[in-house]
Amino acid sequence: MGFGDLKTPGGLKVLNDFLADKSYIEGWVPSQADVAVFDAISSAPSTVLCHALRWYNHIKSFQNQKGSLPGVKKPLGQYGPAGVEDKTAADSKDDDDDMDLFGSDEEEDAEAEKLKEERIAAYAAKKSKKPTLIAKSSILLDVKPWDDETDMAKLEECVRSISMDGLLWGQSKLVPVGYGIKKLQIGCVVEDDKVGTDQLEEQITAFEDYVQSMDVAAFNKI
Repeated sequence: MGFGDLKTPGGLKVLNDFLADKSYIEGWVPSQADVAVFDAISSAPSTVLCHALRWYNHIKSFQNQKGSLPGVKKPLGQYGPAGVEDKTAADSKDDDDDMDLFGSDEEEDAEAEKLKEERIAAYAAKKSKKPTLIAKSSILLDVKPWDDETDMAKLEECVRSISMDGLLWGQSKLVPVGYGIKKLQIGCVVEDDKVGTDQLEEQITAFEDYVQSMDVAAFNKI
């Protein structure tokens, strides 16, 4: 259950696979779940485990405020592949919560039926509303390696391992900068209220074995 022993390569491998499409252990913001798992790790994961390393470096930046992060810390075994609620089941639970509009009245009289119909109509009207327009931006990033011996394929894999709600990676290419060195130029589309360039820079430069610096080459509102 969970990740197993996070002080062993096997446990860290399970954590790395778990974080391949996630930014945090639970939800979309750092929480006590991340603190519990972070505290169980004795040192930073290897650069080979790029998803786990990206998460580790990000959560490490919250160490001075970890006590104020939301949530309640649970036993370590309750986190991870066997302790995370299945998305389909969670969606079903949310739908059930949305539809639980009628209480548990046992008395099926005329007034109860009328109230039931009114709430069904209100629920249908709420669901039919058009979603609010989401502001998005197209960003082109220049990611510079240390030297001409840097594994650029691994560098790009690390960058693309960064996963956040509101972030979508696009096309990329290698651009010569001189002396045999090439930089990674990669595009992405972000939702403005969820992802900022400062967040991207913090997580990309955390791969310090590969990345020397990151710059924004172009920024356009969509």
